[in-house]
Amino acid sequence: MPVYKVNIKWGKEKFSDVECNTDESPLVFKSALYSLSGVVPERMKIMVKGATIGDESWSNIKMLKNNMTMMMMGSASELPPEPVEKAQFIEDMSESEVNQASDYPPGIYNMGNTCYMAATLQCFRTVPELKERLQNSKGRFSRQAVVGSEGISAAITQLFEEMDSTSQPVMPLVMVKMLHMTIPRFAEKGEQGGFQQQDANECWTELMRMLSEFLPGEGSTTSETVRKSFIEQYFGGESATSLKCSEVETEAATESVERWTQLRCHINTEVRYMQLGLTMGLKENIEKTSPTLGRNAVYVKTSLVKRLPSYLTINFIRFFYKEKESINAKILKDVKFPLEYDAYELCSPELKEKLAPGRDQFEDLRQKKIEHELSGKGLENKKLKKGEKQEDEKERKYHPHSFEGDIGSSNSGYYELQAVLTHQGRSSSSGHYVGWIKHKENQWIKCDDDKLSLVTDEEILKLSGGGDWHVAYTLLYGPKRCEVWEEPVGQDQQAKPEEAKME
Repeated sequence: MPVYKVNIKWGKEKFSDVECNTDESPLVFKSALYSLSGVVPERMKIMVKGATIGDESWSNIKMLKNNMTMMMMGSASELPPEPVEKAQFIEDMSESEVNQASDYPPGIYNMGNTCYMAATLQCFRTVPELKERLQNSKGRFSRQAVVGSEGISAAITQLFEEMDSTSQPVMPLVMVKMLHMTIPRFAEKGEQGGFQQQDANECWTELMRMLSEFLPGEGSTTSETVRKSFIEQYFGGESATSLKCSEVETEAATESVERWTQLRCHINTEVRYMQLGLTMGLKENIEKTSPTLGRNAVYVKTSLVKRLPSYLTINFIRFFYKEKESINAKILKDVKFPLEYDAYELCSPELKEKLAPGRDQFEDLRQKKIEHELSGKGLENKKLKKGEKQEDEKERKYHPHSFEGDIGSSNSGYYELQAVLTHQGRSSSSGHYVGWIKHKENQWIKCDDDKLSLVTDEEILKLSGGGDWHVAYTLLYGPKRCEVWEEPVGQDQQAKPEEAKME
């Protein structure tokens, strides 16, 4: 069929010489009329000598000719209102504007070799329970600055509050001053008068110690008598140790319990993965005086974890002292670490048994999701209807990740990596420290002092070492949460109550 030039009568308006190509779908013709009138094709009705033009074909239109008049009915859609704020493209934004628009945390200015402190605090800030506990403890702070655990806790609280209230980088004046007053070695200066670089993991350990002294534990638990500190609850683990003399079989082994806030990953020529480095730390030889022999002897110390915290900190032993150069030299070896970690193999038989129910919850969830997908309902639920929104993370329900009666513990041994502290350089007293914090799925934020940038999971895994790039020094794993499974309600299930009412 040929191309015609037709006239369109629409109310009081008339459009002349509109091209109508019957070799194309009628929707193409209607789209052309939409551009002239503003009437969307779905609300458009076109009449030709009593017949209506459909959307798929021209078959019900018997005759068309040039200059013939068609009748169109339908109301035009209102134009969307002009935006109140002018659209701003990311290419035109400053770095701080990008951070604000992307819901990034603010950076922390470097006040002269204070990157070790900034990186540590960015990692701490990823723990919501710690932020909440500091806020709830504000009433215990003195009006005057107090050096020590209270002063450090107050300074961290003030810094976190400032970071929560702005998207701009913050100046940690009070924090740096309080750190230097409380721990003088962090205030050491070099030959040219500037502050010397410090070991970030030492800073991490000292700040944890200060917080442990000031922040009381939560609630009233059966383990309150041995874990009175918030830090001991959420970051503290326990290991059952046995010390046996390897030279005297008859000497009884000494049993004890050790408490810790970090697990150490030992590094040697054999270690290529974090798990092996951690396992090596469970058995080591030490030298001490033997009461049986009356002299120093070699003892074998074995350890098994008997309590896991909600937040597991792992320190890579990357520095060793070189007497010749008088420096803490760095081990650059590549040691792989996972984004999700299972600490089960480090645990004692008793703890493994306790962890079983919590681990079963994850397996049950996995099986239910597989069954749901195989039933075909999974694909249906992935397709959202018009006007529906994806379920928000905050609306999901999760099983408790701690044992009842032991606040801050881990009841499964499953963890997810949420922060990485790295070092770039050849010595712990030089180089540069950076914090890397998880923002959302496959999206991390590199906190390089006041400069922030987005990175992916792949780039985080490249921090395992092997060169002069940023190398993982301390890892912070948070609890892997198990979602409470709720069978999605399909259309057929929704209809059943209505059918019951009709009956």
